[in-house]
Amino acid sequence: MEITIKNIKKTQVAYVSVKGPYDKIPEVLGEVVSYVMEENLQIIEPPYGIYFNSPMEVSPENLKYEMGIAFIGEAPGNGRVNIKNIPDHQAVSTVYKGPYGEAAQIYQTIIEYAMENNYQIAGPVKEIYLNDPMEVTENELLTEVQFPVVKKS
Repeated sequence: MEITIKNIKKTQVAYVSVKGPYDKIPEVLGEVVSYVMEENLQIIEPPYGIYFNSPMEVSPENLKYEMGIAFIGEAPGNGRVNIKNIPDHQAVSTVYKGPYGEAAQIYQTIIEYAMENNYQIAGPVKEIYLNDPMEVTENELLTEVQFPVVKKS
């Protein structure tokens, strides 16, 4: 597994914030992608999820996460789908191959890499879904896992 520190460019995203079980993820992602397509926006990156807490720490009803997609264009959002800019930043990153639900098993390794290289974790984990579960088997799914970081002084 190759772990790197990446420079992430500013992006504009359409997203939905969710509180509840992860089984809502496919529906919410579909909602975000549909909105972007209806607005005739240019998708520039695969869809992502940002996870603010863990099923190891809270009940499924209290899970907090955001599903979104980066785009180019102008859009107002629609009340449920929001628009924001994610600023330039650095992230410790690697690609996990396997079922989506198992990507969390590499989080600790990524965090340790950041610490060993004099970086501090600066926010929640982001998973970017690089291929389509309708096109590949679960074992072939690719997820880029990122934690935003800042260099320790």
